[in-house]
Amino acid sequence: MKVALVHDWLTGMRGGERCLEGLCELFPDAPIYTLVHVKGSVSETIEGHEISPSFLNAIPNVGKLYRYCLPLFPSAIRSFTFDHFDLVLSSSHCVAKGIRVPEGTCHISYVHTPMRYIWDGHDQYFGAGGFPSFGKIGMTIFRKRLQRWDVQSNASVHGFIANSSNVAERIKHQYGREASVVHPPVNWHACEASEEDAGFFLMVTAFAPYKKVDLAIQVANQLHLHLKIVGQGQEERRLKQLAGPTVEFLGWISDERVRELYGQCRAVLFPGEEDFGIVPLEAMASGKPVIAYGKGGVLESVNPVNPTNGAFPPTGVFFYDQTVNGLCDAIQLFEQRRSEFEAQAIRAHVEAFDREHFKAHLKQVIMATYHQYRQSHLC
Repeated sequence: MKVALVHDWLTGMRGGERCLEGLCELFPDAPIYTLVHVKGSVSETIEGHEISPSFLNAIPNVGKLYRYCLPLFPSAIRSFTFDHFDLVLSSSHCVAKGIRVPEGTCHISYVHTPMRYIWDGHDQYFGAGGFPSFGKIGMTIFRKRLQRWDVQSNASVHGFIANSSNVAERIKHQYGREASVVHPPVNWHACEASEEDAGFFLMVTAFAPYKKVDLAIQVANQLHLHLKIVGQGQEERRLKQLAGPTVEFLGWISDERVRELYGQCRAVLFPGEEDFGIVPLEAMASGKPVIAYGKGGVLESVNPVNPTNGAFPPTGVFFYDQTVNGLCDAIQLFEQRRSEFEAQAIRAHVEAFDREHFKAHLKQVIMATYHQYRQSHLC
């Protein structure tokens, strides 16, 4: 069976790339097709595969400018051909699922989210702040066209896998398709439960609008919290201007250093609404609680403090008002209830999300879908 992998872009290691790593390990000989590849920006596991970028990769400084090429993404992703493959696996949060496959080739798409830029995340990306004016004007012109293309391109997908029940519901709502659910992985065995508390709060994130890094910074300024932020992104300049003296930006750092910070922090802040969210898993695998906006994928991974339900050990605190006051109240509640969080219990809670479980479950779903496809085409 000849297999190909497709991923939107390879410009850094985030949650989607952690899932792609699992696919690379399941199919070590599979080439990877992608819109843009910044060499050396992803893990050795991914870089070790044959990688074919689209024509967009020839644009100067494309690693920083690719988001402005969004109207070109559909034609770029459809420029690839898969004539000699039995199975194509796309890892998609933008347009990767929109590839064209020939008759007789099975296409299974692992979807991190339907393209957020044109659906539910449009206002966050193209509202006040965010993209420059010309980008907003462009999206006004192209949004409806991209939405039509996004729905129509589903005809080439023979099976959907969602990274959460949350995303499966979006696929059902926006595409009218059912999806199996395979939660993303955490490298559980690489982490250890830590009781250390160096007094700082931690964020590990890309600097995209929906991540709500600005909200965490405003709260750190108001409460004089020591906040360390690991990450980079298009909002970096604005966020650094917003930050007070207790906020520290660390850029992108090694996985080993990130795990050290998880072990040293008091808690991890997760103020955005995520499709699923691997950062909370990484924090909990290190025995650290998560203070999170109680909507989206965290509902499937975090056990919040709940005075009326003591059935499960708590692994975090939720807030439901995505404002400075809402997050401040959550941090204050966390401080009041800190004695209820036990590192070993928090770590044990996420063992089921370990990457080996992820790969086994993902392979099972992929092969079941593939064999179903083959049987339907033999009939």
